[in-house]
Amino acid sequence: MTQQGDRFLQKAVNLGEVLIRVENDHELLSELIGIFKKDFPPLLQLLQEAVAREDMENVEARSHTLKGMLSGLSVTKAAATASRLEQMGRERKTSGLADVLTILENEVADLLPELGAYAEESKP
Repeated sequence: MTQQGDRFLQKAVNLGEVLIRVENDHELLSELIGIFKKDFPPLLQLLQEAVAREDMENVEARSHTLKGMLSGLSVTKAAATASRLEQMGRERKTSGLADVLTILENEVADLLPELGAYAEESKP
């Protein structure tokens, strides 16, 4: 793995934790990352659309799904932000909603390429 990738993954992903979850099975981790890379962008887009419409029911639902996906790969900081959005949706709190979404977008901005690079390096 590149030095830059190591630094990012240590910051965004708790790599040790996710490896424990998959019992150090790099092939399984690579498959999970592949699923994440396919499913994450459309879900994030649905969340962005829900926030733009202030559709709080869908903000809650999409944030909940994203929180689970991020938690599953030990992307804890972004998962916490998704949880915050979920709570705002549940409480129908629109004030600051776009700002929290921007925080989430920044936290995941480089996540897909970095996870992709890790997945490639983990292949047998």
